[in-house]
Amino acid sequence: MSVGSALQIADRMSVVRESATVALGDKARAMKAAGRDLIDMAGGEPDFDSPQDAIAAATQALQSSFTHYVSSRGIPEFRKAIAEKLRRENGLAYDPEREIVVTVGAKLALLSTFLAALNPGDEVICFTPAWVSYEPMLALASAKMTAVPMRLQGGRFVFDPGQLAAAVNRRTRAIVINSPNNPTGKVFTDEELALIVGTVRDANLMLITDEIYEHILYDGRKHTSPAAMEGMRARTVTINGMSKAYAMTGWRLGYVAADAKLVSAIVTMQQQMTTCATSFAQKGAAVALAGGLTDVAQMVEEFAARRDFLIERFQRIPALEFPTPEGAFYGFPRIRKPGADSPVVAAQLLEEAEVAMVPGSAFGPGGEGHLRFSFACAPSDLERACDRLEKFFAGWPK
Repeated sequence: MSVGSALQIADRMSVVRESATVALGDKARAMKAAGRDLIDMAGGEPDFDSPQDAIAAATQALQSSFTHYVSSRGIPEFRKAIAEKLRRENGLAYDPEREIVVTVGAKLALLSTFLAALNPGDEVICFTPAWVSYEPMLALASAKMTAVPMRLQGGRFVFDPGQLAAAVNRRTRAIVINSPNNPTGKVFTDEELALIVGTVRDANLMLITDEIYEHILYDGRKHTSPAAMEGMRARTVTINGMSKAYAMTGWRLGYVAADAKLVSAIVTMQQQMTTCATSFAQKGAAVALAGGLTDVAQMVEEFAARRDFLIERFQRIPALEFPTPEGAFYGFPRIRKPGADSPVVAAQLLEEAEVAMVPGSAFGPGGEGHLRFSFACAPSDLERACDRLEKFFAGWPK
């Protein structure tokens, strides 16, 4: 028997598809490497440098040979910086010794939470369109995503409270919320949060809140951490990380703040999967968090200017309805052509206009007929992309 014949693919992989955003990003990089004049708007990565004080601290850690294993919970100074950040910015009190764990990116924080908190057959409610990895991650945890679709109404995405109530059943274990939302740019209002929190309390559920975009807000909006709402601390798992607000995507650092028992389970899992997050990267991240939000505010100001530019330019493209992003750095325009197939349109844009966008269908119910693009790219690229979009969609039905 040949060696190769013994290899197999696990059954669980049949329910896990590749990440549409990562796959498209890989293809865009390959096209650029082949000499194509591609404008890549598919990724979810700020085009700013990581904070210089964080780079200096990480460099010093390397030069000091701080390059070995550290605690699976994370280094004490980073956990203390996270606890102080949560207190200062979110009104949350967590014990850095028992209630915070550092992970290899917020993505692993979410997967570890699902694996540690959910049993096979549990159902988890997600508001869709939703980030592409929630459903596959839940499948890996042998759980099921229940979609509560959002729809465009009055220029913003809203959900039906009746659909939320109807989605809860005896198998429901948790609700996931992502605000600001990827891909729509929606920020959940206080009224919407109150409704969700009420559902969590009434049905005795867990709330998992993905706050990775919390500081990227426009038009004076403020972020509310659900864990700070009355009676919610013990029911809430707060997920965050360094990638978006601090432009530290490649550092791969996230964290979970939750009840000590759940955090302990995640620590045990991390001991078996990754041992720990990168030691010297945590040194830099601790400095970044302690440094406050000055750099973040400057970045958000630039994102706001780009968003405003896009609002004006999309008025020249009647084939696309462009809801105003309330947060994050994504546009999620609706294709006005009846029966538009977003994967087909995205493929045509990639090959004919050399603009990379993600088809809305990748984000679940409510996403079809839309395209997601990031405006975390150079203003000159945004202008060129708009020129190409205007030309591509010229003559399409309004």
